[in-house]
Amino acid sequence: MYRALFLAVLLGATAARAEAPRVVADIAPVHSLAAQVMDGVATPTLLLPQGADPHSFQMRPSQVRHLSGADLVIWVGRDMTPWLERALTGTGDAASLSLLTVKGTHLRKGDQSHDHDHGDDHNDDHDSTPQDGARVDPHAWLSPENAAIWLLAIADELAALDPENAQTYQKNAAQARANLIQMDHEIQQILAPLRTVGFVLYHDAYGYFTEHYQLNALGSVRESDAAPPSAARLRQITDLIAAGKVACAFAEVFQDEQVMATLVEGTPAKLGLLDPSGATLPPGVDHYDALLRGQSKAFLDCLSP
Repeated sequence: MYRALFLAVLLGATAARAEAPRVVADIAPVHSLAAQVMDGVATPTLLLPQGADPHSFQMRPSQVRHLSGADLVIWVGRDMTPWLERALTGTGDAASLSLLTVKGTHLRKGDQSHDHDHGDDHNDDHDSTPQDGARVDPHAWLSPENAAIWLLAIADELAALDPENAQTYQKNAAQARANLIQMDHEIQQILAPLRTVGFVLYHDAYGYFTEHYQLNALGSVRESDAAPPSAARLRQITDLIAAGKVACAFAEVFQDEQVMATLVEGTPAKLGLLDPSGATLPPGVDHYDALLRGQSKAFLDCLSP
């Protein structure tokens, strides 16, 4: 009897140890990177539904429960989702990985659109911190270099939580990183002929992508997430288009596409459409690759003669 009881306890402890960490990721691109690392072990939970505004999202009770039950929360950082920082204080023992603070992450200055009031200064140990006290542009997942660094950081975090599957996490991260580097090389070749072609954007959310691929962004019409484009900014963009410097004006999914359509009406400039977080793409393992390829195709289609 005692032997049977001992075996039952032992088997129960083994099963408990073998259970994979419960992981929650904030947005679909981050969820995709985590899913690639966890492939074959478990599937992370996506916190924000596709198309939701990450800057001011209001969680439902079911999403609060996901956070409360998580072993690890992987999120972009408070410059993207300041409300999530507050929510994480109520998650008990859950670990969290803020990707903007991962060592080696390239950061760029943001504009007023992400100047959230956090109530204190940044104290995070960034590898590359914008100067002059400017807020960080949080759309850092659009840099494949950052994504490659994050894959390894996610694997390290998971390996520490789940040593039994550490080898799988590290192997998956290495393979995902190799695939990402290959895709990045392909996109570089596709976009290289378009580096001098001028374009304007609805929203300053693409700097990591356009700088990485050395594309010629001339400006954006949206100065703030909370306010419509200013008359002065619209006048600047209109003058650029009238001068023939703009080949394409990019609208953004789930935003006011008519603004950009009006700007190019009656001019040689074309109208394009970008999706910075892949809101129109299905979430999952393949999401991040589809996001970068979709961005590159949108630029190629609109900037090509």
